[in-house]
Amino acid sequence: MIELDPVLLTILMFGGLIIGLLMGHPLAFVLGGLAVIFGYISWGPTAFLLFGNRIIGLLDNFILIAVPMFILMANLLMKSGVADKLFDSMRYLMGPLRGGVALAVVVVSTIFAACTGVVGASVVSMGLLAFPLMNKYGYDKRLSCGTICAGGTLGILIPPSIMLIVMADNSGLSVGRLFIGSIVPGLILSVLYIIYILVLCFFRPELGPPLALEERQKVPIGARLKMACISFLPPLFLIGGVLGSIFTGVATPTEASGVGAFLALLLTVIYGRFSLSMLKEVTFSTAKTVSMVMLILVGATCFTGVFMGVGGGKVLSEFILGLGFGKWGTFWAMLCIIIVLGAFIDWIGIVYITFPIFLPIAIGLGFDPIWFVVVVAVCLQTSFLSPPFGYALFYMKGIAGAELTTVDIYRSIVPFLILIVVCIAILMVFPQLITVPAGIIR
Repeated sequence: MIELDPVLLTILMFGGLIIGLLMGHPLAFVLGGLAVIFGYISWGPTAFLLFGNRIIGLLDNFILIAVPMFILMANLLMKSGVADKLFDSMRYLMGPLRGGVALAVVVVSTIFAACTGVVGASVVSMGLLAFPLMNKYGYDKRLSCGTICAGGTLGILIPPSIMLIVMADNSGLSVGRLFIGSIVPGLILSVLYIIYILVLCFFRPELGPPLALEERQKVPIGARLKMACISFLPPLFLIGGVLGSIFTGVATPTEASGVGAFLALLLTVIYGRFSLSMLKEVTFSTAKTVSMVMLILVGATCFTGVFMGVGGGKVLSEFILGLGFGKWGTFWAMLCIIIVLGAFIDWIGIVYITFPIFLPIAIGLGFDPIWFVVVVAVCLQTSFLSPPFGYALFYMKGIAGAELTTVDIYRSIVPFLILIVVCIAILMVFPQLITVPAGIIR
């Protein structure tokens, strides 16, 4: 056991975190490894008792059962063909507009977000569906890339979101209240993306040309409307089953996740996509994703336990409050820290590291906890889009291959990062957009 200054320990732990990630090591092992090193230095073998207690508490958490069920639901939806038919109908419906296919991507991503709660599923699905078509129609590749990445990340904000479930677990807040409180911010962000695309393509139509007249004539307006109505029914059926059961109090979020997985399985049967081989593939894919998430959760909870135990939380709190920025300046300072961390760390690590520190500060400054957590959820959209480690960027690079350079992908998401900040500003001016809906559920 070595007595070290809490300030020095804080610097060493965060420095080790950044160095480990820059060396390419997985986040779970970086967090867990640092917890073991600094826990042993500070407390000796007793640290392992702390790790055991925190891991058992994590695995014994009823709320987190919803995570694997929502991931299973997302994987089943990817195989069901719901997104394919929805995108096909929306691109014909919006195709006559400048930037119409990009608009269809945002609309479908928003609807798909309300069905999945997983970013990977949304970005990959929309990338495979939309990117080849947008190239075919002559869309600017940066606009295509940015729209798909930004639209796909809505899946982690609009309920049912596994991020909101983890946030509720860390904050002690109601999952249902966080779910209903995040609906309007998610829709605002979606509308901001749509406005940006419309304005950009109005002034620069060559970036997002409308569908050719010959292609539009293949599907009459009546047929387009019929396609759209039919394709909307399955997602609405699923959204109603999951979110409706939560908001009406019929089921808890954990129980609703099971309902969602069952309904998604039912859709694969209805669309004729069900098979034993498909079910096996989905099950293995879900198991891999859940294993990754749980490993990060284990590493993050051990890291947080050591960090708070050695006084790192107190050091960081005193530093933030000591900046003297006032209520709103401190609020933006916390968001800036989250944005910077988002460039290097997965959202799970950010939630586990920052929530024990930032949430008491926010409550002490007079912020509504539901409002603060939802705004942080909006801010964490950047963790999927910020270079160099934004997951959505890696997904997109894998889909686009040599057609897009890494620099092109980085540049493509800059306008959408700005729009996320604009959305946060709107929520600051009109906090009722979150607090009023959230107040419906107690």
